[in-house]
Amino acid sequence: MSDEPRPTSSGIGRVLIAVYAILALASLGRSGYQIATKFDEAPLAYSLSALAAVVYVLATVALIARGATWFTVAVVAIGFELAGVLIVGTLSIIDPALFPDDTVWSQFGRGYAFIPLVLPILGLLWLRRVARARRAETVDEAAA
Repeated sequence: MSDEPRPTSSGIGRVLIAVYAILALASLGRSGYQIATKFDEAPLAYSLSALAAVVYVLATVALIARGATWFTVAVVAIGFELAGVLIVGTLSIIDPALFPDDTVWSQFGRGYAFIPLVLPILGLLWLRRVARARRAETVDEAAA
């Protein structure tokens, strides 16, 4: 029996990894530039963009890596991402003055074609599907 019967990087997981990697690079570049050149203008917004970038990098690595620990890291990172998008998205609409400049998660990721809102939902659904498939394989192996 392998360490991981069904890797998170199989099937549609490959597409999720690619999108996470692209979003990680985009948000790293954007937040790095903003922090380096104009941090004093919107420190909260730029710090949140940097946090989002770290979360995207972590989610990308966790989706690629194998094993139960990395699976848990992926669930936590993607769950945190969804919470961040929902909280920052809501706050940025209710009180735009909190975010004088956009973050990756502002207005539910509007500046990124709402990908930051949709991606964690798809990611969590994918992880749930992988977990179910793993449980089914474990049951099948035990019955054999």
